[in-house]
Amino acid sequence: MSQTLTAKAESPVAATVGNALVEAKDIVKRFPVGRTLFGRPRRWLHAVDGVSLVIDRGETVGLVGESGCGKSTLGRLLIRTLEPDEGVLRFEGEDITHLGGHRMRALRARFQMVFQDPMGSLDPRMRVGDSVAEPLLIAGAGGRRQRRQRAREMLDLVGIAGDYVDRYPHEFSGGQRQRICIARALVLQPEFIVADEPVSALDVSVRAQVINLFKEVQQRFGLTYLFVSHDLGVVRHVADKVAVMYLGKIVESGPSRTVLDEPLHPYTKALLAAVPPARPRKERRPAIIKGDLPSPLDPPSGCRFHPRCPMAADRCRREEPILRPAGSDRSVACHFA
Repeated sequence: MSQTLTAKAESPVAATVGNALVEAKDIVKRFPVGRTLFGRPRRWLHAVDGVSLVIDRGETVGLVGESGCGKSTLGRLLIRTLEPDEGVLRFEGEDITHLGGHRMRALRARFQMVFQDPMGSLDPRMRVGDSVAEPLLIAGAGGRRQRRQRAREMLDLVGIAGDYVDRYPHEFSGGQRQRICIARALVLQPEFIVADEPVSALDVSVRAQVINLFKEVQQRFGLTYLFVSHDLGVVRHVADKVAVMYLGKIVESGPSRTVLDEPLHPYTKALLAAVPPARPRKERRPAIIKGDLPSPLDPPSGCRFHPRCPMAADRCRREEPILRPAGSDRSVACHFA
């Protein structure tokens, strides 16, 4: 039996920030690589290795790091499109790590994901109105006419004329397609959205528009974001807090302005050093990072960053640093921070 669609009251962020919405405790995710003759994995890829993270209601946490460090995997774990091997996941204080059945299906409407490639996220054979309304159909919400009307409303909200509901994805630009994907993510009125590199596939000219759209709908509906990106400029603009990830682990976290203006971990410093200066004539900081990201199939002993770190000492090769407080509102995993 279909459910009646009802509008949710808009909830400004300022009224809701402060209590934890999403929590991860010591989350681990490994993927098997290759199989023996007896079907056992030959090796394990350590994608996420003991990560703990708290995201408060109404805030945006920026998750940054190089490609292959586990950012996207962590985002998928938080909304359980991937299942963790170890650790605990909580949503509004409720343990959802092994939750299943009707209760998990009901919760899934409360968190959504926006992917990197908008064209790959939309079925090219499906009209955009049907794509936006599809989550409502899966959830059994409303009748066909109600779902179509809600799709029009969501498209209007993100700046796409509702009259375009019968057009196909190829008839839109990249920026418009990402707006359609945002409309689809909003149609079930979620509370938490994982945005996985949502502007990296877009032209520079439209990135700012889409970023501003994310901020506008957050203010309007009181949304909470995990914003995955390798672009520190984008993260500085959108995030309240930043978590820096390296080879499956978080190595520094804290308020975005503090972390990005006064980094403590050598890896965070290296990421910032690689950002081109805002003024071309300004002297550029030397890049202090060296070498390539080690393979997550065989992570280094001790501190995982030590093969590339200019501060590395014998202790770094032997002893893995823990993520520890560095002041009242930030943490860092470095022996010498």
